[in-house]
Amino acid sequence: MIKINLVREGRAVRGAGAAPAAAAMSSATGVAPANLNGLILISLVGLALAVAAIYWFIQNRTLANRQETVAARKAEADKLEAIIKEVEEFQRRKDSLQNRINLINQLKQNQKGPVRIMDQISKDLPDLVWLDKMNVSGGSISLGGRGLNPNAIANFVENIKNDPYFEEPALGSVTEVAGKTLTYAFDMDFKFTYTPKTPGAPAGTPGATGTSTAGKTSTTGTASRSGATPAR
Repeated sequence: MIKINLVREGRAVRGAGAAPAAAAMSSATGVAPANLNGLILISLVGLALAVAAIYWFIQNRTLANRQETVAARKAEADKLEAIIKEVEEFQRRKDSLQNRINLINQLKQNQKGPVRIMDQISKDLPDLVWLDKMNVSGGSISLGGRGLNPNAIANFVENIKNDPYFEEPALGSVTEVAGKTLTYAFDMDFKFTYTPKTPGAPAGTPGATGTSTAGKTSTTGTASRSGATPAR
Protein backbone atom coordinates (compact mmCIF):
# COMPACT_ATOMS: atom_id res chain seq x y z
CA MET A 1 0.00 0.00 0.00
CA ILE A 2 1.41 3.40 -1.02
CA LYS A 3 0.97 6.56 1.24
CA ILE A 4 1.37 10.09 -0.04
CA ASN A 5 1.98 13.05 2.39
CA LEU A 6 -0.05 15.82 0.83
CA VAL A 7 0.71 18.40 3.61
CA ARG A 8 4.41 18.35 2.95
CA GLU A 9 3.83 18.62 -0.70
CA GLY A 10 1.52 21.63 -0.17
CA ARG A 11 4.15 23.41 1.85
CA ALA A 12 6.71 22.78 -0.78
CA VAL A 13 4.39 24.13 -3.38
CA ARG A 14 3.69 27.31 -1.37
CA GLY A 15 7.43 27.87 -0.72
CA ALA A 16 8.15 27.45 -4.34
CA GLY A 17 5.52 30.11 -5.12
CA ALA A 18 6.92 32.76 -2.66
CA ALA A 19 10.37 32.74 -4.12
CA PRO A 20 9.15 33.43 -7.60
CA ALA A 21 6.94 36.23 -6.21
CA ALA A 22 9.92 38.01 -4.51
CA ALA A 23 11.94 37.54 -7.60
CA ALA A 24 9.08 38.96 -9.62
CA MET A 25 8.90 42.05 -7.33
CA SER A 26 12.65 42.65 -7.55
CA SER A 27 12.51 42.34 -11.25
CA ALA A 28 9.56 44.74 -11.39
CA THR A 29 11.31 47.55 -9.33
CA GLY A 30 14.73 46.89 -10.67
CA VAL A 31 16.28 47.34 -7.12
CA ALA A 32 17.57 44.66 -4.89
CA PRO A 33 16.49 44.70 -1.17
CA ALA A 34 19.97 45.73 -0.01
CA ASN A 35 20.05 48.62 -2.47
CA LEU A 36 16.62 49.78 -1.27
CA ASN A 37 17.91 50.20 2.29
CA GLY A 38 20.84 52.25 1.00
CA LEU A 39 18.49 54.53 -0.92
CA ILE A 40 16.41 55.12 2.21
CA LEU A 41 19.55 55.97 4.20
CA ILE A 42 20.77 58.38 1.51
CA SER A 43 17.35 60.04 1.44
CA LEU A 44 17.41 60.57 5.19
CA VAL A 45 20.93 62.03 5.04
CA GLY A 46 19.90 64.35 2.22
CA LEU A 47 16.85 65.46 4.16
CA ALA A 48 19.02 66.19 7.22
CA LEU A 49 21.45 68.18 5.10
CA ALA A 50 18.57 70.15 3.62
CA VAL A 51 17.20 70.94 7.09
CA ALA A 52 20.69 71.95 8.26
CA ALA A 53 21.12 74.17 5.22
CA ILE A 54 17.78 75.88 5.85
CA TYR A 55 18.66 76.40 9.54
CA TRP A 56 22.08 77.81 8.60
CA PHE A 57 20.47 80.19 6.11
CA ILE A 58 17.96 81.42 8.70
CA GLN A 59 20.67 81.93 11.34
CA ASN A 60 22.95 83.66 8.85
CA ARG A 61 20.12 85.98 7.84
CA THR A 62 19.33 86.76 11.49
CA LEU A 63 22.98 87.51 12.18
CA ALA A 64 23.15 89.79 9.15
CA ASN A 65 20.06 91.68 10.33
CA ARG A 66 21.53 92.12 13.79
CA GLN A 67 24.80 93.35 12.34
CA GLU A 68 22.91 95.87 10.23
CA THR A 69 20.99 97.03 13.32
CA VAL A 70 24.22 97.40 15.30
CA ALA A 71 25.84 99.36 12.47
CA ALA A 72 22.82 101.65 12.17
CA ARG A 73 22.73 102.32 15.92
CA LYS A 74 26.48 102.92 15.97
CA ALA A 75 26.10 105.47 13.17
CA GLU A 76 23.27 107.13 15.10
CA ALA A 77 25.39 107.19 18.25
CA ASP A 78 28.23 108.81 16.32
CA LYS A 79 25.84 111.50 15.06
CA LEU A 80 24.52 112.10 18.57
CA GLU A 81 28.06 112.33 19.92
CA ALA A 82 28.89 114.96 17.31
CA ILE A 83 25.74 116.89 18.24
CA ILE A 84 26.65 116.67 21.95
CA LYS A 85 30.10 118.07 21.20
CA GLU A 86 28.53 120.94 19.26
CA VAL A 87 26.17 121.67 22.15
CA GLU A 88 29.07 121.63 24.63
CA GLU A 89 31.07 123.99 22.41
CA PHE A 90 28.05 126.28 22.10
CA GLN A 91 27.59 126.26 25.89
CA ARG A 92 31.27 127.08 26.38
CA ARG A 93 31.03 130.02 23.98
CA LYS A 94 27.81 131.16 25.64
CA ASP A 95 29.45 131.09 29.08
CA SER A 96 32.47 132.98 27.76
CA LEU A 97 30.21 135.59 26.16
CA GLN A 98 28.15 135.90 29.34
CA ASN A 99 31.32 136.47 31.37
CA ARG A 100 32.34 139.23 28.99
CA ILE A 101 28.89 140.81 29.24
CA ASN A 102 29.05 140.67 33.03
CA LEU A 103 32.50 142.26 32.98
CA ILE A 104 31.30 145.04 30.66
CA ASN A 105 28.27 145.67 32.87
CA GLN A 106 30.52 145.77 35.93
CA LEU A 107 32.83 148.27 34.24
CA LYS A 108 29.85 150.40 33.27
CA GLN A 109 28.57 150.23 36.84
CA ASN A 110 31.98 151.26 38.14
CA GLN A 111 32.08 154.15 35.69
CA LYS A 112 28.66 155.34 36.77
CA GLY A 113 29.50 154.90 40.45
CA PRO A 114 31.25 158.26 41.05
CA VAL A 115 28.57 160.08 39.05
CA ARG A 116 25.88 158.43 41.13
CA ILE A 117 27.68 159.25 44.35
CA MET A 118 28.05 162.90 43.34
CA ASP A 119 24.36 163.01 42.44
CA GLN A 120 23.30 161.57 45.80
CA ILE A 121 25.59 163.90 47.75
CA SER A 122 24.33 166.91 45.81
CA LYS A 123 20.78 165.91 46.72
CA ASP A 124 21.74 165.64 50.40
CA LEU A 125 23.71 168.91 50.44
CA PRO A 126 21.58 171.60 52.13
CA ASP A 127 21.72 175.35 51.64
CA LEU A 128 24.55 177.29 53.30
CA VAL A 129 26.90 174.26 52.92
CA TRP A 130 29.36 173.55 50.12
CA LEU A 131 32.14 171.05 49.50
CA ASP A 132 35.82 171.79 48.96
CA LYS A 133 37.13 168.24 48.38
CA MET A 134 35.95 164.64 48.10
CA ASN A 135 37.88 161.39 47.92
CA VAL A 136 36.32 158.03 46.93
CA SER A 137 38.34 154.90 47.75
CA GLY A 138 36.75 151.49 47.51
CA GLY A 139 33.49 151.72 49.40
CA SER A 140 34.47 154.72 51.49
CA ILE A 141 34.00 158.44 50.94
CA SER A 142 36.01 161.16 52.63
CA LEU A 143 34.96 164.75 52.04
CA GLY A 144 35.57 168.22 53.42
CA GLY A 145 33.65 171.43 53.08
CA ARG A 146 32.39 174.55 54.77
CA GLY A 147 29.12 175.90 56.09
CA LEU A 148 27.86 179.23 57.19
CA ASN A 149 26.72 177.84 60.52
CA PRO A 150 26.95 174.59 62.53
CA ASN A 151 23.22 173.91 62.13
CA ALA A 152 23.57 173.73 58.34
CA ILE A 153 26.45 171.27 58.73
CA ALA A 154 24.35 169.21 61.17
CA ASN A 155 21.53 169.10 58.58
CA PHE A 156 24.00 167.80 56.00
CA VAL A 157 25.13 165.06 58.39
CA GLU A 158 21.50 164.10 59.04
CA ASN A 159 20.73 163.95 55.31
CA ILE A 160 23.71 161.64 54.71
CA LYS A 161 22.58 159.49 57.62
CA ASN A 162 19.05 159.09 56.19
CA ASP A 163 20.22 158.46 52.63
CA PRO A 164 19.60 154.76 51.75
CA TYR A 165 22.84 154.60 49.75
CA PHE A 166 25.09 155.83 52.57
CA GLU A 167 25.98 154.50 56.00
CA GLU A 168 25.91 156.68 59.08
CA PRO A 169 28.65 159.30 58.69
CA ALA A 170 31.47 160.01 61.10
CA LEU A 171 31.82 163.77 61.45
CA GLY A 172 35.29 165.03 62.28
CA SER A 173 36.27 168.37 63.69
CA VAL A 174 34.35 171.56 62.89
CA THR A 175 36.49 174.70 63.04
CA GLU A 176 35.95 178.38 62.40
CA VAL A 177 37.46 179.91 59.30
CA ALA A 178 38.23 183.63 59.61
CA GLY A 179 37.47 185.83 56.63
CA LYS A 180 35.09 188.44 55.35
CA THR A 181 32.30 186.02 56.26
CA LEU A 182 32.51 183.68 59.20
CA THR A 183 32.38 180.06 58.02
CA TYR A 184 32.92 176.67 59.59
CA ALA A 185 35.14 174.02 57.99
CA PHE A 186 34.38 170.35 58.53
CA ASP A 187 35.43 166.91 57.34
CA MET A 188 33.36 163.74 57.27
CA ASP A 189 33.82 160.05 56.43
CA PHE A 190 31.17 157.48 55.55
CA LYS A 191 30.61 154.39 53.43
CA PHE A 192 28.33 153.91 50.45
CA THR A 193 26.64 151.00 48.69
CA TYR A 194 25.03 150.53 45.28
CA THR A 195 22.21 148.57 46.90
CA PRO A 196 19.88 150.76 48.96
CA LYS A 197 19.38 149.90 52.58
CA THR A 198 16.18 148.13 53.60
CA PRO A 199 13.63 150.62 54.98
CA GLY A 200 13.46 150.40 58.74
CA ALA A 201 16.93 148.86 59.06
CA PRO A 202 19.44 150.48 61.44
CA ALA A 203 21.28 153.33 59.76
CA GLY A 204 24.71 152.43 61.17
CA THR A 205 26.70 150.76 63.88
CA PRO A 206 26.90 152.00 67.47
CA GLY A 207 30.52 152.95 66.88
CA ALA A 208 29.57 155.23 63.99
CA THR A 209 26.83 156.80 66.08
CA GLY A 210 29.28 157.51 68.87
CA THR A 211 31.72 159.09 66.42
CA SER A 212 28.97 161.26 64.99
CA THR A 213 27.94 162.36 68.48
CA ALA A 214 31.52 163.27 69.28
CA GLY A 215 31.64 165.34 66.12
CA LYS A 216 28.54 167.24 67.11
CA THR A 217 30.01 167.80 70.53
CA SER A 218 33.11 169.23 68.90
CA THR A 219 30.89 171.48 66.82
CA THR A 220 29.16 172.80 69.94
CA GLY A 221 32.51 173.51 71.58
CA THR A 222 33.70 175.44 68.54
CA ALA A 223 30.55 177.50 68.51
CA SER A 224 31.09 178.34 72.16
CA ARG A 225 34.65 179.44 71.46
CA SER A 226 33.41 181.77 68.75
CA GLY A 227 31.33 183.61 71.28
CA ALA A 228 27.99 182.06 70.40
CA THR A 229 25.55 181.81 73.26
CA PRO A 230 24.90 178.17 74.19
CA ALA A 231 21.33 177.07 74.02
CA ARG A 232 19.68 176.64 77.39
